[in-house]
Amino acid sequence: QLTAASFLRIGQLSNVDLNEDVHELETELPRQHPNEIPHNEKLLSLKYESLDYDNSENQLFLEEERRINHTAFRTVEIKRWVICAMIGILTGLVACFIDIVVENLAGLKYRVVKGNIDKFTEKGGLSFSLLLWATLNASVVMVGSVIVAFIEPVAAGSGIPQIKCYLNGVKIPHVVRLKTLVIKVCGVILSVVGGLAVGKEGPMIHSGAVIAAGISQGRSTSLKRDFKIFEYFRRDTEKRDFVSAGAAAGVSAAFGAPVGGVLFSLEEGASFWNQFLTWRIFFASMISTFTLNSVLSVYHGNAWDLSSPGLINFGRFDTEKMGYTIQEIPIFIFMGVVGGILGALFNALNYWLTMFRIRYIHRPCLQVVEAMLVAAVTATVGFVMIYCSRDCQPIQGSTVAYPLQLFCADGEYNSMATAFFNTPEKSVVNLFHDPPGSYNPMTLGMFTLMYFFLACWTYGLTVSAGVFIPSLLIGAAWGRLFGISLSYLTKGSIWADPGKYALMGAAAQLGGIVRMTLSLTVIMMEATGNVTYGFPIMLVLMTAKIVGDYFVEGLYDMHIQLQSVPFLHWEAPVTSHSLTAREVMSTPVTCLRRIERVGTVVDILSDTSSNHNGFPVVESNPDATQVAGLRGLILRSQLIVLLKHKVFVERANLSLVQRRLKLKDFRDAYPRFPPIQSIHVSQDERECMIDLSEFMNPSPYTVPQVTARDPLHPSILALGLRHLVVVDNRNEVVGMVTRKDLARYRLGKEGLEELSLAQT
Repeated sequence: QLTAASFLRIGQLSNVDLNEDVHELETELPRQHPNEIPHNEKLLSLKYESLDYDNSENQLFLEEERRINHTAFRTVEIKRWVICAMIGILTGLVACFIDIVVENLAGLKYRVVKGNIDKFTEKGGLSFSLLLWATLNASVVMVGSVIVAFIEPVAAGSGIPQIKCYLNGVKIPHVVRLKTLVIKVCGVILSVVGGLAVGKEGPMIHSGAVIAAGISQGRSTSLKRDFKIFEYFRRDTEKRDFVSAGAAAGVSAAFGAPVGGVLFSLEEGASFWNQFLTWRIFFASMISTFTLNSVLSVYHGNAWDLSSPGLINFGRFDTEKMGYTIQEIPIFIFMGVVGGILGALFNALNYWLTMFRIRYIHRPCLQVVEAMLVAAVTATVGFVMIYCSRDCQPIQGSTVAYPLQLFCADGEYNSMATAFFNTPEKSVVNLFHDPPGSYNPMTLGMFTLMYFFLACWTYGLTVSAGVFIPSLLIGAAWGRLFGISLSYLTKGSIWADPGKYALMGAAAQLGGIVRMTLSLTVIMMEATGNVTYGFPIMLVLMTAKIVGDYFVEGLYDMHIQLQSVPFLHWEAPVTSHSLTAREVMSTPVTCLRRIERVGTVVDILSDTSSNHNGFPVVESNPDATQVAGLRGLILRSQLIVLLKHKVFVERANLSLVQRRLKLKDFRDAYPRFPPIQSIHVSQDERECMIDLSEFMNPSPYTVPQVTARDPLHPSILALGLRHLVVVDNRNEVVGMVTRKDLARYRLGKEGLEELSLAQT
């Protein structure tokens, strides 16, 4: 179905009416594999649940906390540090594995193709070489795409939007599973080796997060193995803290930037933060960089020289040769503006492309075909550009890994090939450090244009791949071009070193696409190993963000929005201040009595129309004069564990003591609580009574119904609440505020929009 016509339609998609009726959604879905899935971005999906970041401080929890003496408390602290060290070591090892495998496989592929091209340049018949290159790419990418599309679709893309959602408090299904990690690592190796315009840095962040979630639980649900360690950490509160450490360790392994990793976790993710957490996360990041460094140094044969701190090393920037003067600051700011505009263009194009993919390319087999098509096109574009380029440079003194001679004289190589015929990481370093005059401006201009569209088309394919390196590469190419044109204009003045402008261009382009400021400044500073560039890089990134935000939002936020995730930003929308809790809350609320019939509980949990996860518990007084005031809150997962362990007594003898449960019973069931359908309750048992007093949280957070919306936003986000009970002045439950009730209100083109909720 992928004809040329369907790609022409991408351009025309802008006039498709996106506000399709919600009724169409319901009629379309029952048909097996419709050709078009109507996608409405003004929806919030109900399939995403929140994490229970708030501890349920019921009687069991308080009893356990009282039993913990000083030594036990110290042991828990030591375990936390041990887990952080293990996260760092394992993330570093995974990064080494990816790096070594990619280097060897890509090296093998480039040697084969180079041998073939050299052979056919003399004899004629270069189309065979093109065919070989395109086939190799497409077949490698096919394997990488098949495992993602058919085994674990969550592993597609860089995984940063998903981890961002997880740290924001949204549970994305399957995101931190072991299977996801395996597919992610294999997928990223295959897509980089397959020559796509992608980097292996973004997926490292996701991999680090999965490793952290796995280690901190002390067991693997996928392998059905329980190692009986770290049982205290089996709850969302602890797991989410460790995941932020894993994400930071991933950044630090990818860029050799431990401080940048901590700031990334702070800026992009965790909505809950404290000082102890910062210190532990920094520890995990440092360990991760150090592990990667030591292993790669041994692999490269110089065991005592720790010179490769990250997967990508920008190389040293010498201050003497590449200093900057005060008059260059306006030039850097102008580059930031260009980066912001190009980034916004990249995001807008990718937005339309993603809408097209959601609607038409939703079957796994079509997704694999598209990935293969992109791989073949990338190879073809690269080949044609190298073939048509007449930009020859002397081989002497150059650091090209695979110099292609093609139609150049002996002792010369084709300089277009250094950009296309190489892994993207190596190309970035070449653009930063090759001496002035290594590239023809025409070569750089054509390369920027082609690579911009290739990278835009590649992001969002069903392969594991990051957008960091392609953005840096596009930016480095136009930045170097900018530097060359400057030295033409100023008649070759000494200050226009193209390498310095390549660095600023790379920062501007990446900032314009992903819109990170704080962490990206530090990552770029650490990766170049030069603090003097901190100020210009910060200026460039701030300008790129301000200019880009004027047009469209950042790439990651855009993809989060397209997946209809109830994501809460730091600030509530400006115009929503006038709303009160009464207007925002969901009603009516399903309440349980403190001593409730088992049958009632089972019926409420089995009701498919309302998949609520928290139930306010009210006083069970039959006396009509008394108010059924709020007594506590109990979660669906807790009720399921109670029913599973049959913690109830017959109605006649309520004085009997129920079966005692320990907190361990709840932790053992975490995180995959059984569905209610799998629990058998007989007819007699339905008549029994269940006392919720010691399991419910007796002090849930409540707000009066006249509360303005402003305090609701930070309480759900910063306290990590899943449920906020709204009460009237007699303490009766009138409504419930959850994350989705707040995320429903969004700032649109015409002011405040209210999104509708859908099951899809």
